[in-house]
Amino acid sequence: MSIVAIVGRPNVGKSTLFNRLIQRREAIVDAVSGVTRDRHYGKCDWNGKEFTLIDTGGYVKGSDDVFEAEIDKQVELAIDEADAIIFMVDVEAGITGMDEDVANLLRKAHKPVFLAVNKCDNNKRREDAVEFYNLGLGDYYTLASISGSGTGELLDAIVEVLPESDEEEISELPRFAVVGRPNAGKSSLINALIGEERYIVTDVAGTTRDSIDTRYNRFGFEFNLVDTAGIRRKSKVREDLEFYSVMRSIRAIEHCDVCLIVFDATRGFDGQVQNIFWLAERNRKGVVILANKWDLVEKDTKTMKTVEADIRKQIEPFTDVPILFISALTKQRIYKAIETAVTVYKNRSKRIKTSKLNDILLPIIKRTPPPAYKGKFVKIKFITQLPTPQPQFAFFCNLPQYIRDPYKRFLENQLREHFDFHGVPITTYMRKK
Repeated sequence: MSIVAIVGRPNVGKSTLFNRLIQRREAIVDAVSGVTRDRHYGKCDWNGKEFTLIDTGGYVKGSDDVFEAEIDKQVELAIDEADAIIFMVDVEAGITGMDEDVANLLRKAHKPVFLAVNKCDNNKRREDAVEFYNLGLGDYYTLASISGSGTGELLDAIVEVLPESDEEEISELPRFAVVGRPNAGKSSLINALIGEERYIVTDVAGTTRDSIDTRYNRFGFEFNLVDTAGIRRKSKVREDLEFYSVMRSIRAIEHCDVCLIVFDATRGFDGQVQNIFWLAERNRKGVVILANKWDLVEKDTKTMKTVEADIRKQIEPFTDVPILFISALTKQRIYKAIETAVTVYKNRSKRIKTSKLNDILLPIIKRTPPPAYKGKFVKIKFITQLPTPQPQFAFFCNLPQYIRDPYKRFLENQLREHFDFHGVPITTYMRKK
């Protein structure tokens, strides 16, 4: 699929245009400059032609700021992989030194550049846009990204220069979300997996802000890896920016298939990591727990077993979850983590024949029937799996209201024992026959 990158100095409205063109509020938009840091990918469709759109951070040449230097690297990578570039400028500010730096960078790229003059929401501003001829990039397009005015002409021109794509329509890929507290090593893990500095990594907590997808193929299985912002307690969240970042991380959990919960092994499986685990469990997602920075932990032969037992005690009763000890820095067991996540995804998608379910479980239920309640005996007659994205089972019986939680857990354990739902929450329903 063709790629179009949106570049420009900070705070000219790149993320607003990105959200407008992909028709979703994916990128965080704020009046503060430097909000976008990593490259952010989305899909845009215009006149029947589909292409990938990249939102980038604001380009600032020669800054001492640790983030600015990393953002510039991400912008240069986006320009390098793009087939066409939207260079965005702000009519209110006119031509600035930073705009000229971006223009010089784009001249060296030798790719089609579309100069988009933003915030032209009246005739006076459209007339003012004429000064942007001085950048030496030819014709420009006036638009207002907040309302969408003028974007049609820009898109018409872009799709004309994009190469024809012969790629067949790809179905929606499974999504594996990498979630956890700030500074647990989520972006480092994805960078290590894909073998490039795709995401900015620093020692500063809260470096990642948006939830960003990366297509990844491993073990003959293709899926989207989603990097997310760190999730902190509500009481600790002070800024609007962090609030939006956390909301996008929670939304990433809600829309994924498997959650890879990364925590810092030197800090332990604390209360906030447990909250993230229960959020994934409540949303009935596949779960893999990853203890990162394991290379920094002082350990003996029993440390791993002790830590694993402690985690399982804290996540009772849903203890049938894979726990791996990894290091994103040394790449220790990172591919095993992905292999496990793929297995969990397959377990979550598993469909069991009704005949097989009944043949295996009904004899067990007959030997260990539900306890009598108020002198009434419950008889389970029939079991079936419901047609839902995650494993849900209906048990048909004469008195469903008399089956208590301990017996429901017994049924769940039998399902796990005979059909392998490792890492996947199971829901059981008692229904009147």
